[in-house]
Amino acid sequence: MDRKTKVLFLCTGNSCRSQMAEGWCRHLKGDIIDAYSAGIETHGLNPLAVKVMAEAGVDISKHRSKHVDELKGIDFDYVITVCGHANENCPFFPGKTKVIHVGFDDPPQLAKSAKSEEEALSHYRRVRDEIRDFVEKTPDNLIK
Repeated sequence: MDRKTKVLFLCTGNSCRSQMAEGWCRHLKGDIIDAYSAGIETHGLNPLAVKVMAEAGVDISKHRSKHVDELKGIDFDYVITVCGHANENCPFFPGKTKVIHVGFDDPPQLAKSAKSEEEALSHYRRVRDEIRDFVEKTPDNLIK
């Protein structure tokens, strides 16, 4: 049996985008990808990210915000940075690990000016769907 591809989704606080990416990857590609998420900091799990993922049928409510150091020792095939700050501050991954940047807008930042929760959720939903589109093409879109 072939080994699953190990993918780490990395962002600043591991609260939203990387959590959504891990959730989608486990949901859509769990048979071929061993997905993880972490941050270069920990900010806690974003409740609106949990909400919009649940709307799409993916439960990430049991996830927790993890620091990338908690995953030392895992031999990742790919580290995908999902925000510019994580890309600029990405730690070194030894060996065969390929680091790829695929930036997504930051829903909490976009939602700061929202006049209602529904307006805020629209930002989360858009980014959720963009991440799903990316994950649906993974891992083929990583091989270049």
